[in-house]
Amino acid sequence: MNQVNEFVFLFRQPALNQNPEKQEEIQKKWMDWIGGIAAQGKIASNGLHLTPEGSVLKTGGVVTDGPFVEIREILGGFIVIKADSMDEAITLAHGCPAIDEGGSVEIRSAFA
Repeated sequence: MNQVNEFVFLFRQPALNQNPEKQEEIQKKWMDWIGGIAAQGKIASNGLHLTPEGSVLKTGGVVTDGPFVEIREILGGFIVIKADSMDEAITLAHGCPAIDEGGSVEIRSAFA
């Protein structure tokens, strides 16, 4: 019997302003893709959506505010999935709408 592990998918996307119709289309792609993973019983946590604004605390107590114009991608959110291996996690990441929009999915093993 295989041991099931948890992996975090971190979604990095270009910082784009899109019209409401395009946003709705992209949202449907996300729902369909995550729904497909959920239908396989592979979602451990729906994670969270993140706003593009935030703050960064740096060495020396320096705080900078977002949005972060010096970077081209924003961290848009994450989910936690269940998979037998990193290879299976990578397979589940295929089809992620972030990739279609020029972004990426960072896949990391998770542990408590």
